[in-house]
Amino acid sequence: MLIKVGNFEFTEVWDGVFYKKLSDYPRISDWEIRNLIEFIEYEEQHGRLCEIECENSALLKDVKEKIADRKKYVNAAKPQMITECTACLRKGCITEFVCHTSSAENAKKILNCGKLLSAVNARKQSAERLAEEKRNAANDPPDYFEYVMLGWGNCQAGDRLVTERKLGRFPDEHDLSERFTPGVRFYFKYTELVKHPDAVFDGVLPMKVKNEIVLRDWVYAIVIPTEERENLERAIPADLRDRVVYLENDCKDIWEWSEKVYNTIEKL
Repeated sequence: MLIKVGNFEFTEVWDGVFYKKLSDYPRISDWEIRNLIEFIEYEEQHGRLCEIECENSALLKDVKEKIADRKKYVNAAKPQMITECTACLRKGCITEFVCHTSSAENAKKILNCGKLLSAVNARKQSAERLAEEKRNAANDPPDYFEYVMLGWGNCQAGDRLVTERKLGRFPDEHDLSERFTPGVRFYFKYTELVKHPDAVFDGVLPMKVKNEIVLRDWVYAIVIPTEERENLERAIPADLRDRVVYLENDCKDIWEWSEKVYNTIEKL
């Protein structure tokens, strides 16, 4: 796996390359070093060795020296806001909550079984087969499909992915505004979900959980667009009803919706 550290638009893994965006390029924070260490260790556990590249030679030297001093950085404190990506109204990721976003169709299945399932468990297919699917545009390796993926709570990426899967193509600006259909969000307190016995930190996502997350044990809140209330209300288990919030989508685009949802979660 190739790691490129630099001043990219955002952090992502795409087709065998980990593009690590720095929030204050060319300076790298302790938290960003921790992310790199977690990524390298996760990859090595799955038999993939990492090579680091950076156009700035002084930065590359600094990164390698700090990664070698693992004990100093592996427990670096999580910032309250991460500004590697600023594609939201707050211009950064707020780190109090993480969430998983699904389509209404998949949310009904999740609510019926009371669990968030990894793609392998939800679709009853091998990780290898899922990795070969056309929808795996990023060419993620098979092990990625063994986890429930989570993003930061105020990020719009989950709704964007729901929209992309619905359209069968990358959404354009019009798709993310007038034609935008919000997904269902499952929220978790970061400080609580880190205690999950199968929580894993891969240096890319805030965290991911192997196999499944039992909602009654971990979920903080479930945000359902009001337009899906009739469709989903009967599927909600009795022990989760007090954690469900119905929210009207009166927003002009995906970014305004994401901010409205997160404002609601903060006030609970």
